[in-house]
Order: sequence, then structure tokens, then C-alpha cells
Amino acid sequence: MITDNQPLVSIVTPVYNGAWYLRECIDSILAQTYPTWDYTIVNNCSTDQTRQIVEEYARKDSRIHIHNNDTFLDIIENHNTAFRLISPDSKYCKDVSADDWLFPDCLAGLIRVAEANPSVGIVGSYQLSGGGRNWRDWRVQWAELPYPSTVIRGREVCRRQLLGGPYVFGTPTSLLYRADLVRAAESFYPNSSPHADVSACYKYLQHTDFGFAHQVLSYERIHENAISTQCRALHTHTSSFLCDLVEYGPKYLTDQEFADALDNTATAYYAELAASLFHHQPNRFWKYHFETLDNIGHPLSYIRLGKAVITKLFDLVGNPKQTIEAILSNRSRRRVTSADRTMNVIVHDAIKSSPSAVQSRETSAAL
Repeated sequence: MITDNQPLVSIVTPVYNGAWYLRECIDSILAQTYPTWDYTIVNNCSTDQTRQIVEEYARKDSRIHIHNNDTFLDIIENHNTAFRLISPDSKYCKDVSADDWLFPDCLAGLIRVAEANPSVGIVGSYQLSGGGRNWRDWRVQWAELPYPSTVIRGREVCRRQLLGGPYVFGTPTSLLYRADLVRAAESFYPNSSPHADVSACYKYLQHTDFGFAHQVLSYERIHENAISTQCRALHTHTSSFLCDLVEYGPKYLTDQEFADALDNTATAYYAELAASLFHHQPNRFWKYHFETLDNIGHPLSYIRLGKAVITKLFDLVGNPKQTIEAILSNRSRRRVTSADRTMNVIVHDAIKSSPSAVQSRETSAAL
């Protein structure tokens, strides 16, 4: 029975081959002290025991439902499919990654902030993150807002982020969304970036506020197959921030602030790309970054990349100890079967993997 004091929360978990951790995830939902929820798990054509596990739980609890995709979807579209399945009666929406879990008071803590502050559209919280046996691998994340501030104007928190302030949006598992925002668009996550959840914050906080529960309410599991691990391997964070800055910067920043932020972010981004040239990144790395720049209308600037490479070379020459350590570290990660390729060959190989970048190399109207 749904009452005014217990608004319905629609919980969603998009999953592909998540059997290894899924039971812990579902058990954490069942352990919530807040009782008024429904739970939809979207099975993205899994080939392991995911479907059987969810069906087992659904038989025992009528609040748990399974949706099986007919065709395999990419991760963001699978999330948007899940968001489209939330109950029309729900007031809030909670995304939970299949390899994460919620602590028992998670829903209660997040909803307490949201209900006390009707202007809030998204609520964040602290999150425990880890996965290794070494205690140094564990940490509490998103502790950037001073206690006891629980509500920040949406436009202000987005301005701070875009101007390089501390990151507070956390991960989908650490957030609660107001359901009317989720239902406001066909695709709640507004793009295909691996960090589209952050883009959603920029999109919807233009007209709502950001709430924060000063409690550790969820756990993010770090492991080699996690999406966050793959994102770190591809160095997606700066490029995604650049995409969000291009899309949402003009909505939050003055013209001068936007110009300065764009130049500073592009400088940092090209410095990362230049450093990557010395680490023999695979073709998929360069393909991702070429396509990202093309998609935001700023194809790769070879002049700017060249300047960043020269800066990096001077830095290596000026720090011989760092140079030797980098070389030894690089060789320890790969089998050396021939002399190292020159930088020009590396660049050439990367360019070949992206035809669109080749077409734009002569007149790069770039950052």
C-alpha cells in the first residue's frame, strides 16, 4: 500500500552476464529498510545464468520483474530501456549496477533528503568503492560537499563542475532520480558516452536542485571487467568532460568562462593524448578518441597534438629518471619482439584506424 509518507521507488538494474555478482545485488534490494519499491532487471541477452537467477527471485517476490531484450543493446541504450520501464506510479527512480549493492538504509536516506526538499531533482551520497584485499584499495568517494549542506542549487553545482571544481555526481548506484525527470524524455541518458549519467546531471539540473545525503549508502565494486575499469583503460573521463563542456557549458557559463574552460580542458586532453603516444595504446583507444572529437564537431588538431608531443618530449628530457622509469614500466607490460617503433609510426597506425580523422587532417577546425 503506497501512502503519502511512502512514495513508490522504481529500482532498475540493466545487466549483461552479471550472474557472478547479481545475487548480492538483488539481496541488497530485498534488505532495504524502506519497503515501498518495485524492481525491474533488464537482461541484455545474457549467455550465463543471469535470467535464471532473476526468475528465481521473481517467483519469491512479486515486486521483482524481469525484462528480456530481444536483441543485444549497447550499455547506454540498455539503461535507457530500463528507465522506460519504470512504474507510472513511481515518484523516484534508483539505478543499481548489477555488480554493486545498496546498504540497508540507502533508499530511506536518499528519499529523506528528496522528500524534505521538493526542488531537488537528483540526490547523491557517499559511496564505498573497492574490491581488492588490500585496505589501501578501498575508499569512501564523493565526500566533496561540506557537512551539513544537503541542497545546492542545480545551476551552481553544475557551474562548479564545469569550471573544474570537485566532482560530486558520483555513479548511478550512488544517485536517486526524481521519476518525472526520467519520464520527461525518451532517453533519460542523453548521449551514448560511457559517462552519459553525468551528462544527464548537467541536463536536468538546469531547472532542479541537487541534494546530498551525508551517509555511505552504496558500494561500487571495482574489478577488471567493470565498466569503470574499461573507461580508465581508454582514458574516457577527460574526453567525456570535454563533450559535456561543449554541450552544456554555454548554458551555465559566461562567454569568457566557457572560452577559458574549453581551452584549459583541450590543453589537458591533448597532453593526455600526447602521453598516450609513448605507451603504445591499441587501435581501439585511438578510434574512440578520434570519433569522440568528430562527434562534437572538433576533429583532431594535428598541430595541437604535435605541440603537446613536443612539450612531453622536453619534459622527458628534463626528467631522465622519470623517462627511464617510464621506458622500463612500458617494456614490463609488453613483450618486446623488435625495436620500438618511432613516434611517427605510432601516429600513422592510429590515424589509419579512423578514416574520418584522415579526411579532416588538412583543415582541422580544432580545439
